[in-house]
This record gives sequence, C-alpha cells and structure tokens, in this order.
Amino acid sequence: MSTRTTPAPGAAPAPEAPPAAPAAARPPVRDRYFDLLRALALFRVVLYHLTGWAWLPLVFPSMGVMFALAGNLMARSLKRPAAGVIRGRMRRLLPPLWLLGVVGVTGMVLQGWGPGDEGHPGWWWLHLAFWIVPFSDPPHAEGLPGVHGLIGENWAAELAGPLWYIRAYLWYVLLSPLLLKALRALPAVTILMPLALAVAFEQSWLTLPGERVPSALTDFSTFGACWILGMAHQEGVLERLPRYVVPSVAPVIALTGLWYALHHDFGPGNDLDGMPLAQALWSFGTVLVLLHVSPSWSQWPRRLRAFAGTITLLNSRAVTIYLWHNTCILVAATLWDRLWGFPVLEENVPGLLESVWPVLVLVWVLIGCCVLAFGWVEDLAARQRPRLWPAGDARGGTRGRGRGRRRRPAAAG
Repeated sequence: MSTRTTPAPGAAPAPEAPPAAPAAARPPVRDRYFDLLRALALFRVVLYHLTGWAWLPLVFPSMGVMFALAGNLMARSLKRPAAGVIRGRMRRLLPPLWLLGVVGVTGMVLQGWGPGDEGHPGWWWLHLAFWIVPFSDPPHAEGLPGVHGLIGENWAAELAGPLWYIRAYLWYVLLSPLLLKALRALPAVTILMPLALAVAFEQSWLTLPGERVPSALTDFSTFGACWILGMAHQEGVLERLPRYVVPSVAPVIALTGLWYALHHDFGPGNDLDGMPLAQALWSFGTVLVLLHVSPSWSQWPRRLRAFAGTITLLNSRAVTIYLWHNTCILVAATLWDRLWGFPVLEENVPGLLESVWPVLVLVWVLIGCCVLAFGWVEDLAARQRPRLWPAGDARGGTRGRGRGRRRRPAAAG
C-alpha cells in the first residue's frame, strides 16, 4: 500500500511523477465459439455436396452461419475507416480465387474452351474479368470431358460451383458500410429487409430481366438477413432485446420456413437450396438462435481442446477449402469408381463400394493436399509468412505465426 508523505518545512516540493503511458491497445480476442461454428459449417458443406442429403441443411444451415460470422467480423472491422477495411477484405478474398482461376481457366482452355462456346465472342474476354473481381459469376466451360480415371466429365462446372459464394461475399463487403449505418438508424427494418425482398421475389411482386442481376439479388434476399444479424450481434443490437424475445420469435420464423418447404415438395433433388424463401427463413431463425446462445469463448473449453488444432486449421484455410472442395469431391468419386473393377472388394467386403464414408475420408485427404498446395496464398493475402499447415494448439494459438499482424479468418467464413 502506498502512503503520502508530507515534505519537511522549507524543503523543495518533490517533482511530480510523469503521467503513466497509456496501455498498448490489445488486439481483439478471437471468439472460439465462432471458430467452432465456422468449422462445423465447412464440414457440413463438404458432406452435403458429397451426399446430397436434403436434411443436412436443416440440421445446420452452413451458408447462413458463414455469412453471419463474416458480417459480425465486418462490423467489428468497420470501427476503422471503411475504405481501408473494404480494401483489406478484398485483398484477403481475391488471391485464392485468382489461383483457382489460373488452374481452372488454363485447364478449360487446354480442353478447347474459347469465345465461340460462350455465344458472344466479342464479350468473352470481358467476362473473364469476373475471374479477377467477381462482381458477377465468372464464366466457365460446360460439358468438358474428364480425365479418364482421375476426374469426371463436366469438371469445370463443379470447379465453378462455389463461386457464387465469393461473388455474394464481395457484394456484402461493398454494401456493409451502408448496411451498418442503416442498422444503427433502423435496426428492425434493416434486419428484416432481405426477408421482405425474399417474399417479394417468391410471390413475383418483383421481377427483373436477365440473369446476373436477379441471381445477385436472390442471394442477398436469401442470406442478407444472416449477414446483417452478424453485424447486429457485433453492434449489441441483439443484447438490447429482452432475453425472452429471441427464444420466442426465432423458432417461429424457422418453422415457418420449414412449413413452406414441406408444402413445396421438399425432398431429395428439391431441398432448401432450390427454395430461396424457405432457405432464408430457416437460416435466419437458426442463426438468430446460435447468436443468442453465443458463449464467447476466449479459450477452448476443456472438452474441445482435442479438436482445437483441426478447428483452427479449418478456420485458417476456410477460403481454400471452400473453393477446392467440389473438385476434390469429383476427383474422389472418380477414383473410388475405379475400385468397381476389382470384384474381390465387392465379394469380400460387402457394402464397401456403396458406402459414402470411405469416399468422405478420401475427399478430406484430397482437401488436405489442396491446403498444402494452395493454402499458403491465404497467408500471402493476409501479409503473413506463408505456412503449410497452420494448426493451433489446445490453448487456441497457432504455431509458427509470423511477426505480422494477428490473423483474422477470411471469408468463409
């Protein structure tokens, strides 16, 4: 305990102590609960695209969760000047896409894809610019032959499949400063606006010509509310609600989406991905509950520490995994089909060749190869030292971190 002493009479007053230097600003603490949600979302996306099980998006609406987490991160970043934040997000997002384009477009051209296949030769080169900045869906070849025994036919369509997410993410990033201002001024209206737009599209109250603009607006109406929910969580909007509101309202909204899906022939080949309004409502309600629960872990709970390295790896390479997983699934399925040429397997291990689980293991092995081969681009995009396998330890840190700025997760999540 410090005491104050009185100076002796006639003594010179003691010099005042210099003011304490302000404490250095601490970097934001990673929310491990959000890391867990992003990892689960990525795993579910891979499993769904492999199996096509219609019930999987009901168990966990991955895309809504990934957009909500990205919106949350974007709102936190917008405490800094918006122009720099947008530039930084684009810098993190685009280099992995460019690498995919170099590999994919080169392969398409080598197999004969060119201006004549697009039906508009004069615009083909201009459309290729969407592989650089995907304001719209980048073009790709249709119906290309596969490489026998390695990758199936029409592989370019599979490679380009995930690119809608990159395009939607880019537009959300560009619109975020405006959305954040609207959220602060009119939170309820801003959050519900995309759902109202989804209803207008579903009821044909609003129609637009062409394909590119309607597809972008459909994505916004389907998942825009989830992105804004993530921003609202970061801004404390949800915390200001009475605790009973979310548990009372969210299930009703989600079940309304489920009711709509069940009354529109929901099932294999016609799941939530083909029902934008049902997807929007179910994703909104589920994400609202997940954000309401949000325990905000700064450290991994003991029961999850065994999975901390895997979860950290999935978060550190979220963009790479998402961009390449469809191609890995196609390659894995092509390789697995070759085993039908060995009758001994079918005779001695009944059901093995029909099982999806060995193929899933093979898919993740191939995804791991893509992480090793292409994932370092995410580090370069974040201006960090490239790492081959950025797994974390049980405490939640990452081994081999460079001296650069702390890494924040990229898009995908």
